Amino acid sequence: MDDLTLDEAMEDLESAEDFLNYFGIAFDQKVVHVNRLHILQRFHNYIGKAGALPDDEGARRAAYAALLARAYEDFVQSDALTEKVFKVFHMHEPQTAFVPLTSIGVVKREPAPAEAHEHGAGGCGCGGQGMCHSVEGALRS
Repeated sequence: MDDLTLDEAMEDLESAEDFLNYFGIAFDQKVVHVNRLHILQRFHNYIGKAGALPDDEGARRAAYAALLARAYEDFVQSDALTEKVFKVFHMHEPQTAFVPLTSIGVVKREPAPAEAHEHGAGGCGCGGQGMCHSVEGALRS
């Protein structure tokens, strides 16, 4: 990769280990094994936040190396759950939702005509004398 430009080399790099080796960053394989995708995503995020990088290839290489080292160190000092690089880690955080009081109400359901015929005139087959005992039970609960 020594004969490739920085951009060409960056296109050929695939794993977190490839990136760390290319930029000469010493790393603990255990940390990388557990956090490889998180490190690469954090590196990508840092590049996006860095704004305009130098046009000079040597200066840009140094900037990339510093950003990658920073991304790696984030996971040496912390862990994926704490760092929350990916959206999936934010899905179970408390969400705020506003429900206006005017949208809360009780909807009374009228029995369908088929239900009234199915249970007889009183609703449960009791003959409809006074209030049906099944309705009384429902009102108490």
